[in-house]
Amino acid sequence: MNPRKTTTGQVLEQMVLPALQHGNYTYKRQVAIGERLGGGQHKVDLVVTSAQGEKILVSLKWQQASGTAEQKVPYEIMCLAEAIRSSEEFSRAYIVLGGGRWSKREYFIGGAWQE
Repeated sequence: MNPRKTTTGQVLEQMVLPALQHGNYTYKRQVAIGERLGGGQHKVDLVVTSAQGEKILVSLKWQQASGTAEQKVPYEIMCLAEAIRSSEEFSRAYIVLGGGRWSKREYFIGGAWQE
């Protein structure tokens, strides 16, 4: 079995983290925040904390070639929404899409998935 290729995801992380630091946010990486819908541990890429103490969940998704990241976004939306609903600790969540191969990018960022 081949180890999971994570270097492209690390590129996205390397772009996001300096922006957070510049905005005076602190963050923790790879944080277990509870259980996913359907079971299993839910880990988010980042838990970001504002200067006012607001905690924000961030999931980073990279799609540079054909793959499954795009298919995982709807499930991630559901899991993040449930994490916010079930905990008063987190106020909101973001999914950051990186890479150039998102065939559904406009669908995700345009809000059509909410209808």
